[in-house]
Amino acid sequence: MKQKQKSISYAKWGYLFILPFFVSFFIFSLIPLADTVRYSFFEYYRSGIKEIGPNFIGMENYLSLLKSDMLKYAGNTMMLWIVGFIPQIVIALLLASWFVDARLKIRGTQFFKVIIYLPNLIMASAFAMLFFTMFSTNGPINSILMSIGLISQPIDFLGTVYGTRSLVGLMNFLMWFGNTTIMLMAAIMGISPDIFEASELDGCNSMQRFFRITLPLIRPILAYTLITSIIGGLQMFDVPQILTNGQGSPDRTSMTLIMFLNSHLKSKNYGMAGALSVYLFIVSGILCFVVYRMTNNEDPDGSKAAAKKARKKAGREGRR
Repeated sequence: MKQKQKSISYAKWGYLFILPFFVSFFIFSLIPLADTVRYSFFEYYRSGIKEIGPNFIGMENYLSLLKSDMLKYAGNTMMLWIVGFIPQIVIALLLASWFVDARLKIRGTQFFKVIIYLPNLIMASAFAMLFFTMFSTNGPINSILMSIGLISQPIDFLGTVYGTRSLVGLMNFLMWFGNTTIMLMAAIMGISPDIFEASELDGCNSMQRFFRITLPLIRPILAYTLITSIIGGLQMFDVPQILTNGQGSPDRTSMTLIMFLNSHLKSKNYGMAGALSVYLFIVSGILCFVVYRMTNNEDPDGSKAAAKKARKKAGREGRR
């Protein structure tokens, strides 16, 4: 009789290796998240040396936030994100298409990849301090413009709404367009060269090839880029915080939602901070879901839509 061979399972080792992650996530993420949601329903703040609460007040914190300037700060956050993201995605798509196009024969692509990615390695705080120094009233940018005769008086870049928002958008663009370019290059390089060769044989020009082939085939990476950018935009804090010294100047037009949240944390108002965190979580989830539904095409070749249209037509003819 043949002896049965004992099967050896290594599954337990896999569970053992991923256990530290789940333990860390449970301790440092899940428990604080649950506490944040719990505190959002309580009156819990500090007035001087006296601590008030926690007293259960239901939805009062959420209603108070709606009556505050939260919606204004949400508009500021969205505006600052748009100013930085639109140039970022346009330039990244353009550079990615150029770098992977073998017909252009661009030399030194590795060097350019390193150069455009370098700003991503600089801390946002250091970047903000650099721009604060460069674009201040007595900074080198004003000195250069005055020395060459373009302006007669220094420009107060940080004293105007457009100037401050433009600087925040420019910094976000410079810090992240290199990372976006690298990801889009990887996505385009994953497309089979046979598709591009077939399009050339069919007489497609560069614009048709980009909009009809490249963009639809890199849609998953575009969705990922857009979702992560939205989440990062809602969490925008360090650049406007340092650039405006935490004031959101001028006239709080560059105050973001996380800066507003930070002001509640500094005043020890944990109930309002928790409610605002829940609002941010809900808005992030809704926006990410909308982006996913807009960019996720489950019927790329149109076969499902054609079949559905044919069934509707057959149903109408059957009723006749």
